[in-house]
Amino acid sequence: MDKDQKESLQVAKEITAKFIETRTISPANFAEIFPMIYKVVLATIADQSLPKEEHCE
Repeated sequence: MDKDQKESLQVAKEITAKFIETRTISPANFAEIFPMIYKVVLATIADQSLPKEEHCE
């Protein structure tokens, strides 16, 4: 597991825990929701690590 995956896993766990605490999601649907949160966080981190394209005008 690389650094981005580890960071994404930690952030997704924290977000999911907060959603459970606020009763936005229930522990019963954790298995359904957690992978979606993880994928979004991982994609966001991966997107931020790519260099921005410079636009020539």
